[in-house]
Amino acid sequence: MIDHDIYMIDLLADRLLVFDGEPAQSGHAGTPIGMREGMNQFLADLDVTFRRDERVGRPRINKPGSQLDREQKDQGEYYYAP
Repeated sequence: MIDHDIYMIDLLADRLLVFDGEPAQSGHAGTPIGMREGMNQFLADLDVTFRRDERVGRPRINKPGSQLDREQKDQGEYYYAP
């Protein structure tokens, strides 16, 4: 399945492929890897960190430069810091 909705991927997947490259030019698909490793790799490339909403558990993007964003980046955990 190919999807761009992180919430849907979070609900359905336990492994994923990370694609990189230049859109409509060239690209590379990595090998299947675990969700945490793959999402950390993908989100680090985007310089974005995710957390779970404390109230409903949905994924939320941390505000760039916020305390949570900085803490997760310092830990190398872009996808739901443990």
